[in-house]
Amino acid sequence: MQVHEVTPGTDEFNKMVFKLSEDMNEDTKQALSFNGNQLEEIQDGVYVMPIYVDEEFNIFLVVTKLIEDDWIVAFTEATFESEDVINDLSDPIPTGEGLNLLGEHSPNDANQLLKYFETLVETKRGEWRLIQ
Repeated sequence: MQVHEVTPGTDEFNKMVFKLSEDMNEDTKQALSFNGNQLEEIQDGVYVMPIYVDEEFNIFLVVTKLIEDDWIVAFTEATFESEDVINDLSDPIPTGEGLNLLGEHSPNDANQLLKYFETLVETKRGEWRLIQ
């Protein structure tokens, strides 16, 4: 059976999620570092990390159990109370949709993040899944 590849930037890619291969632990947390940022646990079983923040748009990585017992890497947007105080986070955004959103604001950052996910796949830390 031929594997159907979903291309970033497409509507179909909006339906892609990234599932971690193992549960969150210190090793996994270290492996998911990106651009010098690390995941922070903001409540039990919910980890976030800034990916892109400017005045017009921001997006954070969020890792939590979203589908059954699977740890999913998704995105969230933050509402800021002040420059460095987050007031609220949006509902999780599927991984592919978040990458597409980032690509609209900063294609270079989106490409860098896509390479990050490719590395996680190559090191068997996770895999892409299409939401049914």
